[in-house]
Amino acid sequence: MERINLTDQLDFSRLVYGMWRVKDDDHTPAYLSKKIRACLEQGITTIDQADIYGGYSAEKILGGALQFDSSLRGQIEIVTKCDIVAPIGKYDDRRVKHYDTSRAHIQASVESSLKDMAIDHIDLLLIHRPDPFMDHHETGGVLDDLVKSGKVRAVGVSNFKPHDMELLGSAMSSPLVTNQIELSVTSNQAFTNGDIAYLQKHGISAMAWSPLGGGSLFQDKQKPLYKTLEALAQTNSVDVGAIAVAWLLAHPAKILPVMGTNNIDRIRSLSDATKVEIDRQTWFEIFEKANGAAVP
Repeated sequence: MERINLTDQLDFSRLVYGMWRVKDDDHTPAYLSKKIRACLEQGITTIDQADIYGGYSAEKILGGALQFDSSLRGQIEIVTKCDIVAPIGKYDDRRVKHYDTSRAHIQASVESSLKDMAIDHIDLLLIHRPDPFMDHHETGGVLDDLVKSGKVRAVGVSNFKPHDMELLGSAMSSPLVTNQIELSVTSNQAFTNGDIAYLQKHGISAMAWSPLGGGSLFQDKQKPLYKTLEALAQTNSVDVGAIAVAWLLAHPAKILPVMGTNNIDRIRSLSDATKVEIDRQTWFEIFEKANGAAVP
């Protein structure tokens, strides 16, 4: 599988396996290890986590699998995120959901993530949501310090707009190596609102969460979009989801889709998307059907 360089020392598999729903399925160490192995068999080595996933329990679930099968850690890259504080789980005493990008919170989050996942470093740490109360000097300073300490290999952001990235990056010596944003055939505004253009300009690969639109692609099989994807799927002997992901992969921005299925058979077929070629006209045909109109 193609790999994408985020830094000179860090590269990711083109497809990323996301664990935001890991608690919704059998999450015993043995079964989660089996799912990770199914990813590795296809060259999918990058695992996406966040402290808040599973009500602040998903990282510990992953840690159980890494302790159960100790050979896994050396074969994968781990992404995790912090700064969302919701009144659930370990934060159930907080009275309001908020974001916390203070030095103390980020440091504590990293230490908690390392402990829960039973690892000695995080490959990529993301600030999960832009914080309107952020002191960019404080946040940038602690991110730089975490990279220098070796506890975090690289840092990035999630759900940021270009101006948010500019603000945080202005107070840092370490680069922000990705922005993980919502991006799919049905949620494609990032291609025209400046988000992808900004990342391309700066040579930064986007990570795409919910690349199948949260299942919206499959809700109405009579729509022109679904019929277009279905015809392409039949031609390429793959499923509709693979075509939707291939559409993202075809873009020159080098997007990394984050795939989150719990079904082991679907996990085993995630790499089908990398076998599909989407040419320019086909890309625009899908874009047109998704938006309900031809481009101007």
